[in-house]
Amino acid sequence: MVAHDANTTSDDIRLLGKLLGDVVREQAGDDTFNLVENVRRLAVDGRRADFSSVEDLTTELQSIDIDDALHVIRAFGWLALLANTAEDVHAERRRRSHLDAGDGHRPGSTASAIERLASSGIPRQEIASLLNTLSVTPVLTAHPTEVRRQTVLDVVDRIANLLDRRSFRSESPSVVAEVDDTLRLEILTLWQTAVLRLSKLRVRDEINETLRHYRSSLFEVIPALQAEVTAVAKATLDPSVDSLHLVNMGSWIGGDRDGNPFVTADVLRLAVQANASEAFAHHLAAVWQLSRDLSMSARLVQPTNELIALAERAQDDSVFRADEPYRRALKGMYARLAATSQLLIDDIPGNAPHTELPAYEQVGECIADLTVVSESLRSHGADQIADAKVEPVRAALTTFGWHLCSLDLRQNSAVNERVVDELLRASGICDDYLGLGEADRVELLLSAIESPEALHDVQHGYSDEAAGEFDVYFAAADAVRRFGADVIRHLIISMAKSASDVLEVLLLAREAGIGDVDIVPLFETIDDLQNAPRIVDDLARIPWYRHHLGQRGGVQEVMVGYSDSNKDGGYLRSQWSLFTAQHEIAEVADRHGLVLRLFHGRGGTVGRGGGPAHDAILAQPPGSVRGAIRITEQGEMVAAKYSRPVTAYRNLDTLVAATLISSLRDAHDGNDVAETPHGRAVIDAVAASAMSNYRSLVYDDPKFTSFFRSVTPVGEISSLNVGSRPASRTASNRIEDLRAIPWVFAWSQCRLSIPGWFGVGSALTEVSTDVGVDAITAVYEGSPFFRSVVSNMAMVLAKVDLEIADHYVTNLAADIEHARDVMARLRDDHRDALRWVSVLTGSEDLLGDNPVLARSIENRFPYLDPLHVLQVEMLQRLRAGHDDELVRRGLQLTLNAIATGLRNSG
Repeated sequence: MVAHDANTTSDDIRLLGKLLGDVVREQAGDDTFNLVENVRRLAVDGRRADFSSVEDLTTELQSIDIDDALHVIRAFGWLALLANTAEDVHAERRRRSHLDAGDGHRPGSTASAIERLASSGIPRQEIASLLNTLSVTPVLTAHPTEVRRQTVLDVVDRIANLLDRRSFRSESPSVVAEVDDTLRLEILTLWQTAVLRLSKLRVRDEINETLRHYRSSLFEVIPALQAEVTAVAKATLDPSVDSLHLVNMGSWIGGDRDGNPFVTADVLRLAVQANASEAFAHHLAAVWQLSRDLSMSARLVQPTNELIALAERAQDDSVFRADEPYRRALKGMYARLAATSQLLIDDIPGNAPHTELPAYEQVGECIADLTVVSESLRSHGADQIADAKVEPVRAALTTFGWHLCSLDLRQNSAVNERVVDELLRASGICDDYLGLGEADRVELLLSAIESPEALHDVQHGYSDEAAGEFDVYFAAADAVRRFGADVIRHLIISMAKSASDVLEVLLLAREAGIGDVDIVPLFETIDDLQNAPRIVDDLARIPWYRHHLGQRGGVQEVMVGYSDSNKDGGYLRSQWSLFTAQHEIAEVADRHGLVLRLFHGRGGTVGRGGGPAHDAILAQPPGSVRGAIRITEQGEMVAAKYSRPVTAYRNLDTLVAATLISSLRDAHDGNDVAETPHGRAVIDAVAASAMSNYRSLVYDDPKFTSFFRSVTPVGEISSLNVGSRPASRTASNRIEDLRAIPWVFAWSQCRLSIPGWFGVGSALTEVSTDVGVDAITAVYEGSPFFRSVVSNMAMVLAKVDLEIADHYVTNLAADIEHARDVMARLRDDHRDALRWVSVLTGSEDLLGDNPVLARSIENRFPYLDPLHVLQVEMLQRLRAGHDDELVRRGLQLTLNAIATGLRNSG
């Protein structure tokens, strides 16, 4: 056990800040250092004195030379990133300290959940049975909110490792000084590294950046987590529990075509190839290492007959390994694995095999061979070696297979119906599919699906859109033939509005020969969420579709979208619509005997479904989490959660624990108060009022779009070279057509963040006059759902800064009188929201139940103030016609730096 020193996060931030200051002085000179230091003092002193430093900062910076401005922006941008790094390292230390102290399993972990559930009276066999089928799938997606370059992430990782090493008490002063010198060199590297990309990310870049997280954490932590949970379940629940498979990985990168013209059939092929290459590289290296590690001699141990037979089939006649059956067996496995890789991806991303052997036909054959190795080791007392060395390799093969992750395909329902219309017209079946009503569409689609004749004609001259879609489906079919059905399991329909939307995709998939897939409707807007239960019911009443589901174990997956529903109806209406839709869809599934699996399209911010994942899962409607959940990990949250092993382990552990608890809670506990008639009536009233308040401003005020586009940098966000996908679905300035991601990102930049709170405070005040404060408080106390809503809103409110927002409005608003009216309304609602959080939680402190976030805000947010002032300055200059390259770069740097400081900003 190695103890850590008592350095606080603030201590490490001060150290990193000092080292950064030394670098600034050395690289940019004393004048620049003094400028940066004076700005820092103004920002920190203002926060400490509890008054806004914006006015003083504006005086200091409003006429700043552009070169000096760039130095200041870069300095505070790097400081924000270094502060984040210090926080992450301290989170890792807290987890290790908890384990070192022998305090048992970490609260919130799966191991802790198992022990707590077992002691609560739930039958232990029931818990064990659920664990045997439990499935948690994080689905990694690329969105235009990840603003950090891969190069920067690599340097940050090295800084984190150095900070961690520096904390060990056993390190001598000379070693600490050496670490500090190395830290300074890494910070110097950051200072001399360009923050911004020279070109916009391509999808292939997003694929490569995502694969990094498998190498840095996921290959290691998923087997480790599953091994820990297996051991605890075996000891606590049932000795027969063996090799639990709890986590699978999914991806949208290379398959998400909704509004992204850059995702084509060629890109899909590239994604499948790159993913498989990463998987084979890992498996080959792992088996190769086993062949070096398992040096047991047949003169000293007696392996099983199965292991000896495996060694004989290896065709390894090396005299040096003649009495080392494990090495010979693993050499043969490596040769077969290499042959499989050569067959499937036309490459061997590893060492050359000793001989040519037949490829594995299925990944299960390779897993079976490893089982032979493991059982043989156990037969002569080497259980610990089997557990430590062989089981992680076997678990990785089980989890990642040949394909690494399941790649989802997503397309908008409007595109699907146009393609189907063209397909039916070209085949002579229907000249105007788009003109048909829903019932006629369903009848026609079922007839086409059931027909043995293929409709697609390779000789026909389809439009570019239709031809591109067919190419994607046929590329998917080729991937399935090569890697098996798990490589592409889910076809997702965004903006799904009817049963025919689902049948259209089923027809297109059938044309390509990939019928063994989940067709997943994605319900996103408030209206679509309200209609979702009826649509699922309509589908379940179609005999042919029920037959399709029956071939897939009766599973109907449904995806719910948090982002567009929020932009459509505001925070509370969105959350309540999602809750009620899931509850009612679960009831429909039960009536029809279907197995419901929900897929949550959550973003990083509260406005897009973000917030603590553990609490979010526990706040789902009772009966909706049934031992399986899929959940998107978007934008900058992918790097935040999966770039380092400790954080990746904790995140996945939390997801598994929450899924386990929620599934068993649904079977044994009472309902959420939100599901009682009284609770539903209260939340219905508050949600309706909140939506009315929200829409009356955002959609009914004809000048609001102008307000939004003038006081936020939404128009300039597209210049930041982040995600590959366009910011709007169409060439339009309408809020309706703007993607939810830049909508949320822009509001966070000016620190209003209205997607996470606006409308709720005034709605609570309004409804309380009818039902009383006590009625609302009772719902809060009895509803995990409503408590989660309020807790997440409190986190957003803690990051809102109306003084900063006023600075944007005063200096940027196109119509200052209208803007002041809007701000007055926002200020009133903000005041109500703060008051209600206090009333409901019983605390004057917004973050009374989250001291870690409170300290984080205290440590980081003073350094954001200069960045906001300079962002406004850059926007003013650009909009005044000073379209200078350096000014534009300064704006881009502030966008990057503020997003970094706010962390979950998009």
